[in-house]
Amino acid sequence: MRITMALVLSIIVAIGLVAFGFTYFQISTERRKLVNDLEARAVHISEEILKNDTLHNGKVKAGNMERISDSLKIIYNLSGIAFYFSNDSIVTSNNTREIVTSSISYIVQSIGSGNPMGGMVRSEGKNIYRYIRPVGDEIKPYNAILTLTDGDYIERILSDIWFRNFVRWFIQAFLISLVTVIIIRWGIFNQINKVALWVKALRTGDKEQMSKKPPVKFLAPLHKEIEHIAKAMHEAQANAVEEARLRTSSEAIWTPERLKVEVENLLEKKKMIVVSNREPYMHIHAGKEIRCIVPASGMITAMEPILKACSGLWIAAGTGDADRETVDRHDKLQVPPEEPKYTLKRLWLTKEEEDHFYYGFSNEGLWPLCHIAHTRPVFRINDWNHYRKVNEQFARAVLEETADEEQPFILIQDFHFALLPELIKREKPHAKVAIFWHIPWPNPESFGICPWQREILRGMLGADLIGFHTQYHCNHFLETVSQTLEARVSWEKFSIKMGGQTTIVNPFPISIAFTLKDYDHTSPVIKPADLLSPYGISARHIGIGVDRIDYTKGIVEKFLAIERFLEKNPSYIGKFTFVQVGAPSRTLLKSYSDMVTSVENEAIRINMRFKSKNWKPILLLKRHHSHEEIAPFYTSADFCMVTSLHDGMNLVAKEFIASRSKNDGVLILSRFAGAAGELQGAIIINPYDIERSADAIKLALEMTVEEQGQRMKQMRLIVVRYNIFSWAASLLRTMATINH
Repeated sequence: MRITMALVLSIIVAIGLVAFGFTYFQISTERRKLVNDLEARAVHISEEILKNDTLHNGKVKAGNMERISDSLKIIYNLSGIAFYFSNDSIVTSNNTREIVTSSISYIVQSIGSGNPMGGMVRSEGKNIYRYIRPVGDEIKPYNAILTLTDGDYIERILSDIWFRNFVRWFIQAFLISLVTVIIIRWGIFNQINKVALWVKALRTGDKEQMSKKPPVKFLAPLHKEIEHIAKAMHEAQANAVEEARLRTSSEAIWTPERLKVEVENLLEKKKMIVVSNREPYMHIHAGKEIRCIVPASGMITAMEPILKACSGLWIAAGTGDADRETVDRHDKLQVPPEEPKYTLKRLWLTKEEEDHFYYGFSNEGLWPLCHIAHTRPVFRINDWNHYRKVNEQFARAVLEETADEEQPFILIQDFHFALLPELIKREKPHAKVAIFWHIPWPNPESFGICPWQREILRGMLGADLIGFHTQYHCNHFLETVSQTLEARVSWEKFSIKMGGQTTIVNPFPISIAFTLKDYDHTSPVIKPADLLSPYGISARHIGIGVDRIDYTKGIVEKFLAIERFLEKNPSYIGKFTFVQVGAPSRTLLKSYSDMVTSVENEAIRINMRFKSKNWKPILLLKRHHSHEEIAPFYTSADFCMVTSLHDGMNLVAKEFIASRSKNDGVLILSRFAGAAGELQGAIIINPYDIERSADAIKLALEMTVEEQGQRMKQMRLIVVRYNIFSWAASLLRTMATINH
């Protein structure tokens, strides 16, 4: 109430001051205007009197001058009139002698200067406008006419203006105050009460209330900040519970907090730098606004917890069309935007560099070379030259950022930067450098296709540690080095010594951020009909697949298996729909654009063969989807199908497992995905074997609840024990043990 009254009084005072200022200005302007009008009238009357020849050549005509003056007073509605001939000869109208007598000095002054004089005077409590008009020839005036005009009406007009403005001010102040009170009570207090309820819902965990949107747009930023605070509080509470549970059960499960402590101990205040081609946060133009998005990438999921834990630096190529507008003069910014924990430094590649380095050598050369799946690798000298150039550019950036650090920790990501370890070590030999290869490593014969295999291997062996997803990939790498370079390969220690540099080669199966509190979290399950209704279809059972549209993912093979399943099991026609979330990528490359076309054509062909009203067997959602959009399909599908033809790990399989809080659902997993080595509870398939893949779909749909629970619980425990925080700790611990 006090706030309301203070605000109302402030409004009244503010409006009053504004009204007073405007009125004062209006009064001043109006006064000048009225006085000028009065002066013009006096001049006109004086001129008219002269035309009547009342005074002629300085002599008064015969007749009674007093009668003439009274007559003129009436005719021109004057307060008084006087004819001045000399100080002893003044003819005035009735009741004006006193003011005329007091004006003699002014009359003499006007006659002496030959200029008329006018002004407002006060007489007998009245405002009188006095105008003196010299009369005579132009060389020397000798007489004068004095006219007196009532000026009180001016004050009456001005007083009326003051009164009207006061009334107007009072009405405005009253109405604005009334509207203000209404806005405060119903527009603000009411909304604040809603926000209070929403905050209470966040505190108590009322999901229905939490899901409501902000009551008004202007409170959206407040909602967002409160949501972040509440989320942090819930996380802190959950983490405390989780830590207590871990201490009680003596389980060695990694959490973000545990990783943070471990990183601080391992780094000992040394600088941590992550280098990757893909940036963790991208800024794009969305109309007149700039949006910050997180690119879809398992590598980002893996790396960010490390950077958050140590407040490190991430160096990556800036690819968003608004990226340059959001960095400082050093091309840096703090991320994540809502709660900054580390620094992102962006480097800028020209279109030519991107075409040859990224699309050319990296994705037309190394990617198909390492995946051994259908597409022939292409190697061009121009692509290779740009690949070297970009690696050198990133090396310079790393060296600049570590100029004052003797032993920084440098973690290089993926096949885009095979040359980077050697370039860094050459200038900073005591730096601890690791490179993690997120894709498979082929056998020596396949890798021998690359014309620059020696340069790539030497570049990678500049690292102290090389990590792969599986031991199988490590073995292939050791074999490749053994057959290609003159280096000492130790199969007992899984290390390579070349020159004075020793490199350890270890498997680090990558995972997802999944802890005990996530394990216990229950996600809502949506009926398949409700999930599919926005797309105009209905089904009793659904399967889910989430992949980039890439020739390594086996999406066409997956569709063929679905087609064969429906052929063999017609009872599922009209009852089962497979949802394929497919994000197009690298579509500038012909092999990828052709794959998008192939996937679309297969989906259309199979749908045309089987579809009926309000149903089709395959729902292809061909765009990038956020995790929030995919989550309902993960939690509600009967099974998830991963059909990679060759894959490093495949985190989709682990994301699906993490979402199954009721320990139900089935994972159908390709034997060629790295995850197949860990997730033995999955139905393991050969995606090239269409017949058995179709049988696996039937098995998944008809598996008993008990068997689903047994398999899923086993896989969920594996994912929670070997989560991304465990992966990061293992990698950093190995780096820290390296001695130079």
